[in-house]
Amino acid sequence: MNDVQAPISVMQAVILGVVQGLTEYLPISSSAHLRVVPAILHWPYQGVAYDAVIQLGSVVAVLTYFAKDIWKIATGALKGVEQDLRMVGAIVVGTIPVCVLGFLLKDIIGQENSPLRSMAVIGAASIFMGALLLVAEKVGKHRRTIDSVGGKDGLLVGLGQAMALIPGCSRSGSTLTVAMFLDFNRADAARFSFLLGIPAIVISGLYELYKMVKDNGLQGAAMGDLIVGLAASTIVSYLAIAWFLKYLQQHSTWVFVWYRLVFGTAVLVLAATHLIM
Repeated sequence: MNDVQAPISVMQAVILGVVQGLTEYLPISSSAHLRVVPAILHWPYQGVAYDAVIQLGSVVAVLTYFAKDIWKIATGALKGVEQDLRMVGAIVVGTIPVCVLGFLLKDIIGQENSPLRSMAVIGAASIFMGALLLVAEKVGKHRRTIDSVGGKDGLLVGLGQAMALIPGCSRSGSTLTVAMFLDFNRADAARFSFLLGIPAIVISGLYELYKMVKDNGLQGAAMGDLIVGLAASTIVSYLAIAWFLKYLQQHSTWVFVWYRLVFGTAVLVLAATHLIM
């Protein structure tokens, strides 16, 4: 049985939307923070479906921010421009792994009480991916640009995206890390990560919205909570994208490495002492 969305207030919807917006495109895991923040604040968990649906706000933000890029890629691909065709092919190929694994594991990852959604897994995944990002920073040459993206890159970064089915891994973090291992510069690694994530987040969000409406309906307060969360998520996601891309032009990802290590350790300690569950 799937988890049921717990009633939330407008304030909670705003805070969850802000958390989603801040953490979707920074390499620190939105699913982990949407699980941990309510636990720390002693709120009932809002549900996996709600988390997935408010991610659609982040999609609106990335579509808005990259509107010109997406239009150029789409029209270029239709005209047979090689570079744009390669980008579309990379995004399509890179979306397949997360869709296949998401479908195969939907009965596990869609459960609130799934072992994969435990605080122990979230903490351990955050630490592991933080360490992996550290290695990518050290060994990556940071020379390649997004213009060189090809099908192989799409597949490998897409496999990284599939890792984010485990809360704590971070979709943007895992794809950014793999892209940096492939020697992309930080800003273009993030740009490709954002573009690659659009189909997966849309599919996941729309599927969960469909299930939410089908299973429980979506009326009155529930609809209001969802709209508030979506609005907050959209605005904050847009600001986070703009800031992060500018930040990576002149800085490394070390601050996020340390954040992940501290966050993961804190989650494990709080869970071990039963302060969060």
